[in-house]
Amino acid sequence: MTEQKTDLKQQNHKKRQQKLKEQVDSRIAAANTDKALLLVITGNGKGKSTAGFGTVARAVGHGLNAAVAQFIKGSWDCGERNLLQQHGVEFAVMNTGFTWDTQDRAADIAAAELVWAKAEQFLRDETIQLVLLDELTYMISYHYIELDRVVNALNNRPATQHVVITGRAAHRTLIDMADTVSEVQSVKHAFDSGIQVQKGIDW
Repeated sequence: MTEQKTDLKQQNHKKRQQKLKEQVDSRIAAANTDKALLLVITGNGKGKSTAGFGTVARAVGHGLNAAVAQFIKGSWDCGERNLLQQHGVEFAVMNTGFTWDTQDRAADIAAAELVWAKAEQFLRDETIQLVLLDELTYMISYHYIELDRVVNALNNRPATQHVVITGRAAHRTLIDMADTVSEVQSVKHAFDSGIQVQKGIDW
């Protein structure tokens, strides 16, 4: 009796998995468009930049050329930058830190303009297959960089170039333009419990 139950469970499991496989295979077969992607990773949770840099690492691992424009963060050591620069990834870094650290809107705008100018170069470069615009959403929200300039650069980038944009409160226009949008939600964060940020984990 026990063996019969085990066999029945196995048969039912096999049927479910076969049905799932057929559904997955059908979706894969229907995906017949090959194009460069625009990905937006937004939300209030931790891990947006981590996901963006993970995509860069994956691309570099496959031999693709990548570049990073890093806004907001940048006034301290960055583990991802330390690693990826060793593998030929070019960085443009705002390097002013958070806006509550600088408390100087004019200086922040000037720094953002410099990094965005470099980002525009990345977005025109046909030899770069992936561009990460880390924390770009803040630049738009704070009106440091005009949305129209961003949209124009994205629309006119090389046809083979992927772009990843990270940061909270992504503008609706970027969400509508994107091929893939992920929202990272905060369920629990160590910092809220008074735990200091950890080297190699948080930065």
